[in-house]
Amino acid sequence: MVLMEGRRKITELMLLLLLLLIGCSASQIQASSENEPDAIFYEPFSESFEGRWIVSSKDEYKGVWKLSKSEGHDDYGLLVSEKARKYAVVKDLGKAVSLKDGTIVLQFEVRFQNGLECGGAYLKYLRPQEAGWKPEEFDNDSPYSIMFGPDKCGSTNKVHFIFKHKNPKSGEYVEHHLKDPPSVPSDKLSHVYTAILKPNNEVRILIDGEEKKKANFLSAKDFEPALIPAKTIPDPDDKKPEDWDERAKIPDPHAVKPDDWDEDAPMEIEDEDAVKPEGWLDDEPEEIDDPEATKPEDWDDEEDGVWEPTKTDNPKCSLAPGCGEWKKPMKINPAYKGKWSPPLIDNPSYKGIWKPQEIPNPSYFETEKPDFEAIAAIGIEIWTMQDGILFDNVLIADDEKVAESYRLTTWKPKFENEKEKEKAEEEAAGLSDGLSGFQKKIFDLLYKIADVTFLDAYKPKIIDLIEKGEKQPNITVGIIVSIVVVLLTVVFKILFGGKKPKVTVPETDRPAAAETSNTQGSSEEKEDEGEKEDAAVPPRRRPTRRET
Repeated sequence: MVLMEGRRKITELMLLLLLLLIGCSASQIQASSENEPDAIFYEPFSESFEGRWIVSSKDEYKGVWKLSKSEGHDDYGLLVSEKARKYAVVKDLGKAVSLKDGTIVLQFEVRFQNGLECGGAYLKYLRPQEAGWKPEEFDNDSPYSIMFGPDKCGSTNKVHFIFKHKNPKSGEYVEHHLKDPPSVPSDKLSHVYTAILKPNNEVRILIDGEEKKKANFLSAKDFEPALIPAKTIPDPDDKKPEDWDERAKIPDPHAVKPDDWDEDAPMEIEDEDAVKPEGWLDDEPEEIDDPEATKPEDWDDEEDGVWEPTKTDNPKCSLAPGCGEWKKPMKINPAYKGKWSPPLIDNPSYKGIWKPQEIPNPSYFETEKPDFEAIAAIGIEIWTMQDGILFDNVLIADDEKVAESYRLTTWKPKFENEKEKEKAEEEAAGLSDGLSGFQKKIFDLLYKIADVTFLDAYKPKIIDLIEKGEKQPNITVGIIVSIVVVLLTVVFKILFGGKKPKVTVPETDRPAAAETSNTQGSSEEKEDEGEKEDAAVPPRRRPTRRET
C-alpha cells in the first residue's frame, strides 16, 4: 500500500511538472510573439488584387494587370501582361507612414520572366494627395515622396532611388537622384530590392540582401542636385559689358601674307617621274561584254531598245599591270600651302571668360535631416516594351530584421529553385555555371564602366555592345575587346586631342595647326573642329591600276 501510494504521488508530481513546463513554454511563445516586430504593410498577392489595388482609369494606361503565378512556382504576383503598354495601379495605405522617425525599410520583389530590354519596374511611394484626389486618377504626375526600383532601356541601366523634398524657402518640390546607382541584374530570376532609410540620414540599397550602395541624404556627393542648395547663385540680372573681350588669341593685325604664298596651288599634282609599268595593255579595255550573257526571250527591241550584254572584267587585265589608257598618278604638291591666314597672338584686351557675379541664393536653407513627406499610397506607374514583369511581396517595415525575415522566407527559396533550374538548363546547353557567373560579373562591371562621366558620348555604343553580349554569351571576349578599343580611343583623344596627324608643309609664316583662338571650348566642340578641319582637306582619290 505504501509503495502504491508513493508511485501515485510521483506520477502526480510529474504531471504537475509537465503542465508547468507547457505553461511556461506557451507563455514564452506568447511573449515572443507579442515582442516580435511586424510589417507596417505587406502585400503577397496571394489573392485577387482587384478592389484593393486600383487600376488607373486614365486613357493612356492600356496595359492589363493580371494575378499570375511566377514561372515554375505556385507563388502568385502582379503581372505586366502585354508588351509596349503604359501601366498604372495604386494601393491606398489607409494610414500614412511617417519617414521622419526611426528606420524605414522599403522592399519588393521583381522578376523579369522574359528578360528586360526596355522597361521600368520601380515603385512610387506617394505622399498624401490633394483633397478630392481619387486612386483612379493615378498617373505620372501624381506626386510621390520616393521612387525606387530597377529601370533599363538603351543607355539607362540603374536601380533608381529618387526622393522629392520641399524647399522650405521656395516652397517648390525638388527631385534628388541617387548618384552612381547600382545596375539591374541581367537575368530572368526573382530579385528583391531593399532601401533602408536610417535616422542618421543614411540610405542603403540592397539587391538580394547584399548591400550595393550606401549614401547620405545631406551629401552633395551622393545626390544630384544636392539637398542643401548652394549659398550663392549667378545673378540672373547681371549682363556682360559690351566691351568685354573673351578672346584669348586674336589674328596678328600686322602680319602680311608672304609674296611667295600661292593660295591657288593645288593640293595634288601629276607625278612627272612616274613611268608606265612594263606590260601595260594600252589597247585592252578594263571591261568586256560578258560572253555568257544572253538576251532575254521577252526582250522587245522596239519597246526596250537595243539589247546590250552586261559587262564583266577583262581576264587579260588580271594578268597584266593594267589596261586602257595609262595616266600618270597624282602626288602631294610640295608647293601647296592652302589659304593663308595671319598667325594668332595674345589679345591685349583679353579679360577672361565673363561670368555673372554671385548673389545670395534666396532658396538656400540648412537642415540636419530631410523633411520627408509621409507615404500615403504605393503606386506602380511604368511604360515598358517588355511583358512578363512580375511584382511580388511588397513590404514596408520599421525594422531591418523584419525585411530580412521576409527575404529568407518568401524570396530566397524561389531564387534558389530558379538558380538550380538555370544551372540545369546551362549544363544541358553545354555551358558551365562558373563561366555563366563570371560573364554576369563582367557585364555588371561593363555597365558601371559605361556610367563613367567622360564616356557619356560613347555610352549608347557601349550599352549596345553589352546587350549584344548578354544575348550571345559566346562573344563575351569580343565584346570586352571592343569596349577596350573604345576606351583606348577616348584616352588617345584626351591625351592627343583626337586629331589625325597632318601632312608636313613648309613652315614659313603659316601658323601652327594646333593653335586655336578659343582654348575654352568643350571637348565635343574641339572634336567637331577637328572633323571640320579634316573635311576641309579633300581625301586622296584611290588610284586605279592604270595609275600605278
